[in-house]
Order: sequence, then C-alpha cells, then structure tokens
Amino acid sequence: MIILSLFDGISCGRLALNRANLQVTSYYASEIDKHAIQVAKQNYPETIQLGDINNWKSWEIEKLDLIIGGSPCQGFSFAGKQLAFNDPRSKLFFTFSDIVKHYKPKYFLLENVRMKKEYINIISDNLGVDPICINSALVSAQNRVRYFWTNIQNINQPKDKHIYLKDVLETPGIVGRMTGRRLNAQGKREDYNHSIPVKQRFEPRTDNKSGCLTTVKKDNMVDGKRYLTPIEYERLQTLPDNYTESASKTQRYKMLGNAWTVDVVAHIFKNI
Repeated sequence: MIILSLFDGISCGRLALNRANLQVTSYYASEIDKHAIQVAKQNYPETIQLGDINNWKSWEIEKLDLIIGGSPCQGFSFAGKQLAFNDPRSKLFFTFSDIVKHYKPKYFLLENVRMKKEYINIISDNLGVDPICINSALVSAQNRVRYFWTNIQNINQPKDKHIYLKDVLETPGIVGRMTGRRLNAQGKREDYNHSIPVKQRFEPRTDNKSGCLTTVKKDNMVDGKRYLTPIEYERLQTLPDNYTESASKTQRYKMLGNAWTVDVVAHIFKNI
C-alpha cells in the first residue's frame, strides 16, 4: 500500500499499519515538528518526509491507497477556547479534506477529539461519512475518547482487553490528578466561595485507568507524588517501550500527549 500520513507526528499510523499486518510499499509523511520527525526517522528511516502540509500542491506523489491524519484539535477541544474553524490550527481540517478530494485514495482516516455536534456535522458533511467514537480504554489503560471519520467499512468497537494501570506502571501506585480546590473547614468543596483560598489537591481515579494523556503532566500523577514516566506514557498509548527515547524528556511528554493510541488505529486498519 502507498500511504500519505498528514500531521504525522511520531508515525503512530505507520506502527498501526504494521500491527494490522498491512504491507506498506511507500509511506509519505507531512510533519513540521522537528522533534517528532526525529523520532519518526529513528523508527522508520525509509519514510519520505514532505514537510509543511500547506505546501501540498507542490508535492509529487504517486497514486495513494490510504490517507490518514489527526488534524490539530485545539479549536475543537472542550478543554480549549472553542474557536473551532476560526482557530488557524483546526482550520487545517479543510486542507486535509482538499488533499483527500485531490488524490481520491481508496481509503482515508481522520482522527479528532470530542467536540460539539455542530463541528462534527461540518466535518461529516465535508468528508461524506459519519464518525465512530472509540475510547482507548478498551485496548489500553488510558481513558481517551476520540472520533474517527473513515470510509473503511464495518468498523465495530474493539473488544475490551482488560488492561489496567497495574499492567503499565513501572512502580505501583494510584493514578489521579492534582487540581486546585476551595475546601471549607469540613473538607467539602466550595469552588465558588472566593473567601476560601485555592489549594492543590490530589484526586485519585477509581476505574484503574489513567485520564486522557495531555501535555499537562499533573493531570495524571501517581499517589500525588510523581509524574508518569515517558515509558508509562508510551505504554498507555500502546507504543513500544522507549519508542521516543531519541527525544528529550520534555519533548517525549509533548509528542506522546498528542499521539494516537496505536492499537485503536490498528483495530480500524484490520478492516482494510
């Protein structure tokens, strides 16, 4: 298969293709983050790097079998400012769509975050398919809900692999988040009582899963004392240990927080 990966990141899509036992003859990647490109090159040196997606009209690519990508999500995310298509990063979805319409591959796959129904409808109308919503918790120890728009047929929910934090943590502990709360004298929350000072508080999870990995490390801490390690991040994204070891620790957290859960994407690819 001849693949074009847009917003390629650390080439999680390439690894997912391997896990789905699909033969890749050429893999083109569009990415601008030099640290992500470094990791991708270390793991897949044969990848053909194309650079900035905005220069796509100058690319010379043979006929494509599959176009994949997770366009930037900052404008759609409920955790962000909800600028949607007014955010120049999220507007890149239309560039993804233009490229799909130009090359007319046999298959395409777009990934993005949970978002308002009106944004989902715009993307669905543009691509001509409705998304499937999959939580990475079915194949990993991470709660990570994502939408996938694809013309690959017969996509069902993955079977639950029953993977929990005990299976991925390097040292045992309880995972939760550090968050600022206003607590009264009885220890109960009064978040709107501004006479009470905000104090950081560890709130453990009770489902034996992590929260969604992001670039904010305090969203997932162990026992309120330590951050998850880069290897634990990799395991939560179902990547091999030390897949990102060629980058600095700071960059590893960033790129892994932005990455795909590989086994979710491999599950979709198995229907090709």
